[in-house]
Amino acid sequence: MTPKRKQKLFVILGLVSLTAIAVGLTLYALRSNINLFFSPVQIAQGDAPMERQIRAGGMVKEGSVSRDPESLDVEFTVTDYVDDLEVYYSGILPDLFREGQGVVVVGELQTDGRLYADKVLARHDENYMPPEVAQALEEAGYSPADYQAKAAEVGKRLEQEGTPQASDY
Repeated sequence: MTPKRKQKLFVILGLVSLTAIAVGLTLYALRSNINLFFSPVQIAQGDAPMERQIRAGGMVKEGSVSRDPESLDVEFTVTDYVDDLEVYYSGILPDLFREGQGVVVVGELQTDGRLYADKVLARHDENYMPPEVAQALEEAGYSPADYQAKAAEVGKRLEQEGTPQASDY
């Protein structure tokens, strides 16, 4: 091999190595910013990472919303009708948040089994269901019509009882 070919080979190997390092560093940086969606069943099975930001979703369980009258702290349970996930949130809930409706929460799952949420996202209208929540509920054996009818039923019952909603605070 001539010295000129050797030099070209080293330049090409150097460029390939630098490209591989750049791609590896980029993928490593993106890995820490990805927050994957998990249903309560997957979290109960241990599929979700601890102390790392994730998204979890399902229906807000009836009778599970507990507000602290002295602060903005709220505890509630998200269910997919198979398993439940306790959620702790400190902040103002969306106006559309209520029991029996679909939500997606973004936060960290702690070793005590509770999800400490940074964000709570509620549905847009009565027929909307976040795609991840709908898929998780379908995997649990519920059709979209089942949980939309149940959500409407819970909403009507809560309105008749005069139960305060998030928008009342």
